[in-house]
Amino acid sequence: MTCVSNFSGLSTAPFIFSSRTPRPVSDEQAFEAIKAGIDALPDGVLNSGMFLGIPSRRIVMNRILHFRRIEKTFLSVKSETSASGPDGSLGGLRRSVVNIQDELGSIKKLDLFEPARIETQNSRAIANTLRKAHSVIYPVTAAKIEVSPWAYDESQKAVIAIATELSISVLAHSPLGQGFLTGQIKSPANIPEGDMRSKYDWFKEESFNKNLAIVNRLKGIAMEEKVTAAAQLCIAWAASLGPTMIPLPGLSKASRTLENLKAGDIQLTQKVKKAVEEVISI
Repeated sequence: MTCVSNFSGLSTAPFIFSSRTPRPVSDEQAFEAIKAGIDALPDGVLNSGMFLGIPSRRIVMNRILHFRRIEKTFLSVKSETSASGPDGSLGGLRRSVVNIQDELGSIKKLDLFEPARIETQNSRAIANTLRKAHSVIYPVTAAKIEVSPWAYDESQKAVIAIATELSISVLAHSPLGQGFLTGQIKSPANIPEGDMRSKYDWFKEESFNKNLAIVNRLKGIAMEEKVTAAAQLCIAWAASLGPTMIPLPGLSKASRTLENLKAGDIQLTQKVKKAVEEVISI
C-alpha cells in the first residue's frame, strides 16, 4: 500500500471526543460540519476513532453513512481502547476491525484501519518503529502524528522524512494547535472550565502571552499573503512539509469546515515557509 492522498483530510475528533470540552457541539451541528466537508470534497479523507465519543455521536455517524456521497470518501478509523489502554495483540486488532465494520454495516467499507498508538521514547525510536513496521510486519499506508507550528520538532521531522522515503501518508492531526492557532482564543479565560486544553502548556497563564504573540505574527503573514485566516496558513504550511502530508483539521461547524478545506488551494512559496518557520522558532 502507498499513500492515500497528498492533501485532503478532516477529523471528527473535536466534536466526538467528549472529555475535551464540557460543552460539546450539538448532534445537528456535528452532522452539518461533516456533511459540509463531504459535499465540498467527496473523495477526501474522513478520520475518526472507535475510542472517541459520547453515545449520541454514533447516531450522527449513522446519518453520515446514509449520506449519498459517503461511498467516495476515504474513511480512516482508529482502533478501540479501554481504561487499561489499547490492545495491540493480533486478536485485539482483529476484534477492532470486526467491530468497526459491524458499525459501518453494508453501506460503507473501512478503507484504513489505525491501530492505537505505540508509545516510544524519542524521535529516533519513532522513525525506526515506522521503518520496521513497514518493512518487516506489513506495508504501512499512513502514520498519524501531531503536526502544527506548536508541534514540529525532531520527532515530527524524523517521521515525515521516513514517510516521504517510503511513500507513507502522514495524517497530521491538530494542525491548528487544539484551536489556539485559529486566533479565536484571546486569553486563558476563553478556555471553559473543565476543558482538557487548560492542562496544556500552550494555554497556561505563564506561556499564553508569548504564544499569542506567535499567533498574531502568523496572522500578519496570512494578511500579507492575502490568506483569509491564520488557520488556513497553518494547514497549508503543514501540507507543505512533505509530499505525503494530509493535515486533519477538526470539525466543529460547517463554516469552519469549508474555510479549512480552502487551505488546499494555497501554495506556499519558500519565502512564506521560511517566514512561518522563523516565527515558530522563537
